[in-house]
Amino acid sequence: MGSFSIWHWLIVLVVVLLLFGRGKIPELMGDMAKGIKSFKKGMSDEDADESVKTVDGRTVEHRSDETIQAAKEKASKS
Repeated sequence: MGSFSIWHWLIVLVVVLLLFGRGKIPELMGDMAKGIKSFKKGMSDEDADESVKTVDGRTVEHRSDETIQAAKEKASKS
């Protein structure tokens, strides 16, 4: 535990519990978890929004090279 003895750590623990109280620490952890979940949801929503864009009133979807090649082959067969 470094240069601190067990008594130092116990005093720090008591001070932290006095400052935050018994119920405050779990409440803070719950709020932090909600923040992380909303951040992840926002990032996934942003990724979904980037795949479809509007240009000059038309919807443009980004496609991979394989999808474009398959569309060209289908058009040439018709």
